Amino acid sequence: MASITIRNLPDHAKENLRVLAAMQSMSLEAYTRRILEQESKNYSPKTQNIADMALELFGPKHGIELNLPDRNSLRQPPTFKNK
Repeated sequence: MASITIRNLPDHAKENLRVLAAMQSMSLEAYTRRILEQESKNYSPKTQNIADMALELFGPKHGIELNLPDRNSLRQPPTFKNK
């Protein structure tokens, strides 16, 4: 199990947590652990690939639409025939 140290916690916050813990018949440590566990369960990281991010940031819903020309090759494809 990991440990955590919380520095610069205002005295009134610690006292309020201690009272709330006592009202639940819990130690301050157990009560705080429960709060942290509950809050961390609400977090779910959002993963996206770069193309989805680009559409979200610069896509059509932002009012910018570019008319790009079709891509084609200007070079002749290589031939591998003997001369």
